[in-house]
Amino acid sequence: MIRYLLILALLVPILVPGAARAACYADYKAKRESPLRLHYGVAEIGGECGRAAARQELAPRLAQAGWTLLNVVSVFDESGLEERRDSAGQNFLRY
Repeated sequence: MIRYLLILALLVPILVPGAARAACYADYKAKRESPLRLHYGVAEIGGECGRAAARQELAPRLAQAGWTLLNVVSVFDESGLEERRDSAGQNFLRY
């Protein structure tokens, strides 16, 4: 019985994507031209939790809404969400 529980415990992270992975978020800066507008936002990242991966994931998301990604400020887990909520305003988890 213990053997089957051990096997199940090893298989769950493989069979359920993201089960063993913590949530990942990035804060970023973006711009829009004509007239120039800037915004700061926070977005959830679905892939690897790193600045380069966040850039690759966020750039097309923002482009669909007419924004150009300027830079990814940082990546963090859910413990950093609340401290950024007010700064991001309407762009908190929007894109």
